[in-house]
Order: sequence, then structure tokens, then C-alpha cells
Amino acid sequence: MPDFNIILPSKPMVVKESNNLGIYEIEGLYPGYGHTLGNSLRRIILSSLPGYAITAVKIDGASHEFQTLDGVKEDVISIILNLRKIRFKIIGDESKTVNLKIKGVTEVTAKDIEISGDIEVVNPEQYIASITDKNFTLDIEMSLEKGLGYVPKEVLQKDKVEIGIIALDSIFTPIRRVSYEVEQMRVGNRTDYNKLRLTIETNGDLNPKEALEQSIAIMINQLKAIVGFKEEAEESNPTALETENLKAEIEKEMPALDKEAEEDDVLKTRIGDLDLSTRTEKALSNASIRTIGGLIRKREEDLTNIEGLGDKGIQEIKRALSNFGIVLK
Repeated sequence: MPDFNIILPSKPMVVKESNNLGIYEIEGLYPGYGHTLGNSLRRIILSSLPGYAITAVKIDGASHEFQTLDGVKEDVISIILNLRKIRFKIIGDESKTVNLKIKGVTEVTAKDIEISGDIEVVNPEQYIASITDKNFTLDIEMSLEKGLGYVPKEVLQKDKVEIGIIALDSIFTPIRRVSYEVEQMRVGNRTDYNKLRLTIETNGDLNPKEALEQSIAIMINQLKAIVGFKEEAEESNPTALETENLKAEIEKEMPALDKEAEEDDVLKTRIGDLDLSTRTEKALSNASIRTIGGLIRKREEDLTNIEGLGDKGIQEIKRALSNFGIVLK
């Protein structure tokens, strides 16, 4: 007796891991499952892994982003763009605030940010700005929050904020890129099984292996939530009073329904049943007008443009429609 059970694939195998790049393979996937699983995992990895990002900054001496600072080479917009590239690794889920305060001619990088023990700057070499005045102090306060994907500043800035606080569009995802490839492989006598290869690159907030493990766990939890069907609530039997009220409402609506049905039947009446002259009927047929419904969608001036249909024919049509209580537009 043939076995119709779909065999299970292998566990992910490490092909390569270096710095923030990881390549993993899953073998023995049923034909077609490579793309099914690969595309699903790729979408989850890109959209559903949380990370920290700067959501707002307060720069001393700048009330808005379209401003320049005397003593700094970059304008405020350039500084903000550089700040958005800084990645943080934080223990816990709470929002944090970090500060940067530095004076004198120097090149400012992410390593100059003052952080507590539960915060790590993933890319301390990230350039922020250059101070050109020895007496100038660059003072920046940054708000860090945890989130998913990309969130525009309009969503983050739900309430009014004090003057000087600049909200930022925030990219929370710790993933730089992810791709997958599917190859065919032999399993037993069949050569159409799939091998899935996933390539994941992170920004350092978490390593690629953690990203893959978390995405698999998210997929499993989502599928568990939809296993089975929700039982419909049993309908209670209506009371005698409810039955009588429903019956009265139906009887009340019946005349209107009968009228609508009657009007619908009239609109379906064919032109050939209107006892028009052969010339008029042929002209309407050539114009693809075959029912009363199609005829009354035309205005009187539209009918005058139909070849072979003169004033006499239009008067003939009007008389025929009047028998149904219909008047041309």
C-alpha cells in the first residue's frame, strides 16, 4: 500500500557564518515546499523581528531640522541622517535615553555617546559630525525605542512635543538583507525534492542564526493560532412574538419587492416584442439595442444619431414605451 505521508525536511544546517552574515540550508523539502517555506521565512525575517532605533532627538541650539549650527561642519539634517545609521543592542524592552556631549575641534562618532551598562552601540565607528570651533559644544539627547519594521515619524509622534524635539522616521528591523534559493535534490528514487538555501545579513543587533530561529518560531506560533475551526454559536429558537414581527416585516416589503421584480421584467423585454416597424427594429438592432433596458439608457438626441432612425421612428419608439409607462430621457 503506498505511503501518502509527506516526509519531513532536515533541520537547518550552517553553511557559512561570518560576522553578521549567515548562510543556512534545509534539505529534503517536499516538491514545491522550497519556495513556500523560503518566501514565508524571508517575509517574516524582514518584517517581524524587533530592534531598537532612535525615534527622536534634541540638539542644543536647533529648534528644527532645517537649521545649521555655527561651529559644526554638517547641517542638522545631515547630523540626523548619520544618527539614524547608529544601531543599538539593549537588554529589555523599555524605552531609553542616551546623550552625546562633546566640546572642541574633533570628529564625533557613535563611540562618543554616553551609555549605561545595559546598552551597547553596535557600530561605534559610525560618523556623526565634525566640530570646527574649539569653543563649541555639541549636545544631543536621543530617545531609543523598540519596534518592528519601518515606522514614519507621523505615527511615532502621536502627541504634541516640546519645541526642540525632532521626531525621526525609524527603521527598527535588525536585518540588512535576506534572500533564498531553491535547488532540486534526490530523496530516494525521486529527484524533484527541494533544498532551500537562506542568506541572512543583520546589522549586528542579533546574529543571523538568531534571526532564523526567531522567524521559525514566529511562523509556528502563527500556524498554531489557526489550527482548528471555531464552533458557531447555536442559534436560539425565535419566540412566537419574534416570528409574528418577522412575518409582518416580510409582508410589508412584499409589494415593493413585487414592483421591483415587475420593473426588472419590463426592462428585459426584447425590442422585437414592441411591434415596431421593420425599419425601426432593424436600426435599433444595428445599434446593438435589443431590450427596453438598453433603449432607455439612451437619450432622445442619442437615438437621432442612429443610422436609419428618423423622427418618425423616434415617435414610434415613444408610443411603444408609453404602453409601459416609460418616457425617454
